[in-house]
Amino acid sequence: MKATPLKKTLLTLLLAASAILIVSCASGDSVGSLGGAKSYPLKTCIVTDNDLGSMGDEQRLVYQGQELKFCCAPCVKKFQSNPAKYLAKLQ
Repeated sequence: MKATPLKKTLLTLLLAASAILIVSCASGDSVGSLGGAKSYPLKTCIVTDNDLGSMGDEQRLVYQGQELKFCCAPCVKKFQSNPAKYLAKLQ
């Protein structure tokens, strides 16, 4: 099957649009990524006080309009079992 100029143009536009979409989705954290939540003020895990990233990739959660960061996934579960206890650290 011979590619016509129209098919070449459409293919080029499709590839360009795909590249733009991939780059925009992979751009990481942006200003609006928190959805209006207050930014996390600490440099440590709200549960264990360990450095963020010390147990692998840091975990993030927005809870009642507040961004929270954790050193690991188990800390997220621990937080969810008693949020008030840990939110007091932000006061």
